[in-house]
Amino acid sequence: MKNIIIVIFISLSTLGFAQEKYKIADSFFEKMQYLEAAKEYKAAIDNGDNSKDVFQKIGDAYYFNTNMESANKWYGKLITLYKEALNAEYFFRYSKSFQGIGKYGAAKKWMKVFEEKSNKNQLNKTANLQANSEVILDQEQQFILSNLSINTVFSDFGPMYYNDKLVYASAIDSTYNKTSNYKIKKPLFFNLYLGDIDYKNTDVTMVKDFSKVLNSKYHEATLSFSSDFKKVYYTRNNYNGSGVDGVKINRLKLYSATLVEGVDGKKDWQNIKELPFNSEEYSVGHPALSADGTKLYFVSDMPGSIGETDIFVVDILKDDVYSKPRNLGTKINTSGKEMFPFITKNKLYFASDGHNGLGGLDVFESNYNTVFEAAINLGAPLNSVLDDFGYIVNEETNNGFVCSNRNSGKGDDDIYFFERIPVGDCKQFVEGYISNNLTGEKISDATVSLYSNEGEKLEEIQTDINGNYSFEKEISCNTNYLIKVKKRGYNVKEKPFLTTEKSQKITIPVGIDKLNKLIVEENGLLKIKVGTIYFDLDKWDIRVDAALEFDKVVFLLKQYPKMIINIESHTDSRGKDAYNLILSDKRAKATRDYIISKGIDAKRIISAKGFGETQLINKCKNGVPCSEMLHQLNRRSEFIILKM
Repeated sequence: MKNIIIVIFISLSTLGFAQEKYKIADSFFEKMQYLEAAKEYKAAIDNGDNSKDVFQKIGDAYYFNTNMESANKWYGKLITLYKEALNAEYFFRYSKSFQGIGKYGAAKKWMKVFEEKSNKNQLNKTANLQANSEVILDQEQQFILSNLSINTVFSDFGPMYYNDKLVYASAIDSTYNKTSNYKIKKPLFFNLYLGDIDYKNTDVTMVKDFSKVLNSKYHEATLSFSSDFKKVYYTRNNYNGSGVDGVKINRLKLYSATLVEGVDGKKDWQNIKELPFNSEEYSVGHPALSADGTKLYFVSDMPGSIGETDIFVVDILKDDVYSKPRNLGTKINTSGKEMFPFITKNKLYFASDGHNGLGGLDVFESNYNTVFEAAINLGAPLNSVLDDFGYIVNEETNNGFVCSNRNSGKGDDDIYFFERIPVGDCKQFVEGYISNNLTGEKISDATVSLYSNEGEKLEEIQTDINGNYSFEKEISCNTNYLIKVKKRGYNVKEKPFLTTEKSQKITIPVGIDKLNKLIVEENGLLKIKVGTIYFDLDKWDIRVDAALEFDKVVFLLKQYPKMIINIESHTDSRGKDAYNLILSDKRAKATRDYIISKGIDAKRIISAKGFGETQLINKCKNGVPCSEMLHQLNRRSEFIILKM
């Protein structure tokens, strides 16, 4: 995960370098331009620098950019050369980089080395890391995820419910056009946006900026509301930055605001205040307000932290008066990072890379009954080998949102809608696409039906413009079903399938075959595709070569006795417009008469009409010089299928 809301919490032991030797690279690192920093460190290595410092830094640059493959490579070189001189933290990161590339055995091995090199307190705080990651992968899957249309190529994260809508943070402004070739010319800052939730289609669409008052030229993200939505707590970075060894580091701070109605009747956020436990020496962010409004949970690296970042809580004694922050303890916090808390009546959800996981940040759940119980990894597919975080849920409906930078996303960090299915209650959903078996072309407006194994039709839908379909019907796991596809001009296709044993969305692509290779679809119309048909100059008599093409139409009409067509004839632009219209009409009618003469019922040809040069298919209109080949494209006869 590459966004500032995580990396700004990086420990000072990593950020606090500003040696002249790596001044340019360190400057890139401090600005979180990790790839640029890595290139500079690599240049130093290529020039013969094999110091411990440079291997640490290039490894860190890739680690905090979540490029675990490259991080693993450079940490490996670091440990090979300087194993005895390293801080235990680098063995922890080396282990996590193995997790990030799916090598769980090696991850476990190096986590043990980390524990051996850690002090006694660190050992106690990493006790949960002994579990095998394969056990997590074998858990019964509880989540079905859908990517959202609000996601961009940039970072989109930090969702939170606001009445019946969703507030989230994004690094792109509301005028961003997803289809444009957007180039970053200046640093992008996170602002808060408001989106409409479409539960039926499991999607969110952006409405507008959440608040012109709260959004500033700095970063705003991760917020939490009171139950009446009249008070908000949110994260913003400080303005000036604090210095460590000559490097400026922006900290995160928590702010509150209240919703006030102005004289014009419009409501907006006012009374913006810093919370009293903010500091220039450490970061405070990611608020989570309890349902009764009496406790505020947050993330910090303040003194008293167990690891890199911990989850703390304060009591809200009265308006803008808070107790001293309390660490949630070792059941929740580890020597790694704990972030993005979300609290419900009886549970705490949070992200961590310190508890046993699949790689990067994973989402965990802790039951609360006067005290917090041991954290439980929520498993795949909610969690992945990369960063998964920002989990919020409506526990009554069992759906919510989570963030991830997994490779299947649209950009850096994406927001996903999820449905959580209770363990033992296995459900699946079916989606897929319809394509031409021969060409692979996706087919729109095909009718796709879902049937039970007993033959009951459960749902019927049409494919979209890209040939995709998605059924809303929940179906059972480990059960036989059948998909039937119908499309005019194609053979009916049936595809049986067996659902899997885990709750998930399954993809069933179906390929279908044309009734005949002469039947094609052009611009939404089904046509009989024949070769070029020639008429003599100023004539409409049927030539022998033209008759051969018309015989193909006759053949199809006899093969499909219910087929009904229209005949349309066209000319190029040469010659007078009125004459071309008359000539093409005579050719269309001569074509009709020829087909009827071959035994086809006249009622099956609804019309035979000429259009002259009124429907040119290229630029070759009057006065435009064109080659003979381009003119020929306009001289055409078309047989449009109205019914099969």
